[in-house]
Amino acid sequence: MDARAAAIAGGRAPELVWLLEHPPLYTAGTSANVGDVHDARFPVHESGRGGQLTYHGPGQRVAYVMIDLKRRTPDVRRFVASLEEWIIRTLASFDVVGERRDDRIGVWVRRPDKGDKYEDKIAAIGIRVKQWVTLHGMAFNVAPDLSHFSGIVPCGVSENRYGVTSLRDLGIPASMTDVDKVLRREFEKLFGQTVDQTVGNTENISPLARTARSASVPSR
Repeated sequence: MDARAAAIAGGRAPELVWLLEHPPLYTAGTSANVGDVHDARFPVHESGRGGQLTYHGPGQRVAYVMIDLKRRTPDVRRFVASLEEWIIRTLASFDVVGERRDDRIGVWVRRPDKGDKYEDKIAAIGIRVKQWVTLHGMAFNVAPDLSHFSGIVPCGVSENRYGVTSLRDLGIPASMTDVDKVLRREFEKLFGQTVDQTVGNTENISPLARTARSASVPSR
């Protein structure tokens, strides 16, 4: 990812989005607290992105978004807001209302069935920017094993009324393919048309990757 971002910054490669599905693991951002690891049942990897601890695993769609903000709009907050909007629009296609929160990163779903003011996170966001090229991106819970989040304090949010959820947990039987189609459609509305690229050995993409798909994004 770093090599690709450097190539994008140098004008030697087009912008790119990788859609991945990791094996079970925890990743630690630059603000992670080691005390937030309660049960290291899975490997913990230093990621270099912003944020704290999160879980990745089967049933979760991870999108690594490598966009050149210098060629677009050099505004990191606007980019993060666009990622949030991407997720919110995708959720709306499955009749799920996703919302932003000023005091909590990610996209949240109200859970009145659990109690007053209860909310669950359905997608996490964590990025890094080098030479105005973005790295990392977002993780969208389609149908992961939610019990795997219990080994950590996800994103440092420990209040009982804030948990994690997924489309499956909300009773929506969407497949990863279903979600990918909507993610691509909504991404193009926000960032521009994409073009499929052939992905070879996923080991060349990320040593943590379980499956990978790739799409390049022509700069605007």
